[in-house]
Amino acid sequence: MDKHISPVIQLQELIRLNNNEEIVIIDASAGSAERYRMRHLEGALFADVNIDLAEIGDFAKGGRHPLPSLERFARVLQRLGIGKDSHVIVYDDKQGANAAARLWWMLRAIGHKKVQVVDGGFEHAIKFGFPVSSKEERAKEIEPYPMPAKWELSLADMDEVAHVSGSEDHLVIDVRDAARYAGLTEPIDLVAGHIPGAINIPFTENLNPEGTFRAPEELCHKYIAAFAGIPADHTIVHCGSGITACHTLLALDYAGLPIPKLYVGSWSEWSRNDKEQASEL
Repeated sequence: MDKHISPVIQLQELIRLNNNEEIVIIDASAGSAERYRMRHLEGALFADVNIDLAEIGDFAKGGRHPLPSLERFARVLQRLGIGKDSHVIVYDDKQGANAAARLWWMLRAIGHKKVQVVDGGFEHAIKFGFPVSSKEERAKEIEPYPMPAKWELSLADMDEVAHVSGSEDHLVIDVRDAARYAGLTEPIDLVAGHIPGAINIPFTENLNPEGTFRAPEELCHKYIAAFAGIPADHTIVHCGSGITACHTLLALDYAGLPIPKLYVGSWSEWSRNDKEQASEL
């Protein structure tokens, strides 16, 4: 398989590939373990964002969903039957905007090329006629995944964000919805507002009204205009806790653009460390 496969898979292609032995389908719908047990795409295994895709501790030191250690992630991949040659297909029930994109980023960040997110997510797959099941799925037995020494996609920490935010030759992008960015509402974290100097490009703008991704060409045009010549290595993307930011990184890769840095701690970390500054809108 071409190592440059699209990061987004259409349902027609998923159905065609469904009986391929290399395929591993993962349901990464956050908070939906019970729904998964009742109904999931046939053959799909479940990855819990809070347990499998994060190592949660002090929110002020890494935010609500800090990355797990590579050793811990390797154990998760082995439990899910994911090896170096696996073709991983991930979906969630938020049009790929939740943990599906996070798992995509994590796999890409360990050098795994064959990983795709289902366009439109769980509900779109059901509407399209993909078979569903409530049976217990079993992962293949597989050797431990050989991990790199560190995450291979670029990360930014809170100190870097504080240093470059507002700089003319850097860009910090907040992908939360406009009301949260503006400080009009904050349903999760302690403080409303945004990182000073950050601009707002809600991740929902990556999607068509029906919840599928906009065309790569459209996304490319949109983000080239937004970046205004600032390169990916000077661009940092964040959200509330490092989950939905990955949706925008996925959209950028789908558009054929370089993947910027991810600030995993995001607003959940920042707002717990600089409340006075965070309140400045």
